[in-house]
Amino acid sequence: MKFNYYGFKAIYVHEMNRFIRTVGQSILSPVISTSLYFVVFGSVIGSYIQKIDGVSYGSYIVPGLLMLTLLTQSISNTSFGIFFPKFNGTINEILAAPISTLETVIAFVGAGATKTLIVGTVIYTTASFFADVTVKYPTLMIFLLVLVSFTFALFGFLIGVVSKNFEQMSIIPSLVITPMVFLGGSLYSLDMLPPFWQTVSYFNPVVYLIDGLRFSFYGVSDFNIWISISSMVFFLMVCITLVSILLKKGYNIKS
Repeated sequence: MKFNYYGFKAIYVHEMNRFIRTVGQSILSPVISTSLYFVVFGSVIGSYIQKIDGVSYGSYIVPGLLMLTLLTQSISNTSFGIFFPKFNGTINEILAAPISTLETVIAFVGAGATKTLIVGTVIYTTASFFADVTVKYPTLMIFLLVLVSFTFALFGFLIGVVSKNFEQMSIIPSLVITPMVFLGGSLYSLDMLPPFWQTVSYFNPVVYLIDGLRFSFYGVSDFNIWISISSMVFFLMVCITLVSILLKKGYNIKS
C-alpha cells in the first residue's frame, strides 16, 4: 500500500500550526516553570547540597527537569491533538479522507513528538543559563530524547482515544505521570533515600528513564543504561499494540 504523503502532511502541518498559534503558552510556560525550579531548588537547596556523584546539584537536576517536560508535553500535545477533533466532530473528516489509520497515527504522533523536542531544546537552553550543563554522550542523549518523545506521544494518543471528556484526559498526566517523575529521582539521588523507599522506587518505571538520561549527560547512573533503553522499547511496543487494537475496533471514535 502506497504511503499517502499528502494526507500525512495535511494532519502534521495542521498540528504544527496549532502549536505555532499557541507558541507563547507552549514555550513560555515550561521556561518559567524550569526557571522557578532552578531558583528554588538549584539555588536554595543547592547551597546545602554541594555535589551528588561528583556533579553539582544544579547540574544534577537538569536531566530530571528535562524528562519532566518531555513526558508531560508529549502526552498533552498528542492527547489533545486527537481528542479535540473528536470533541468538535471534525474527526469525521479524517475518517472519510483517503488516509489509512497508520498514516493518521504517524502524523499525530510525529507532530506531538516534534513539538515536544522543540520545547525540550528550549528547556535545555534555559537550563544552561542556570547550571553548568555538559553532555558526555550526545548521541545517546539525542536517541533517548527522541525515543521518549515518540513513545509518550503515542501514549498520549492512546489517552486521547479512550478519553470521553477533558477531565479524563487530564487524569493520567496530572495524577500519575507528574508524581512519578518527582518520585523518580528527578531532584535527588536514590542513594539519599532510606532503604525502604529505595526499594519502592525500583517499581517506578520513570526512575529508569531519568537515570538513563542522566547517564548520557554525566556518565553517572544507578542502573545499567540498557535497562532504561529496554524498558522504553517495551513500553513503546505496548502502546503500539494497544493503539492498533483500539483503532481497528474504532473504539470511542467511530461510535
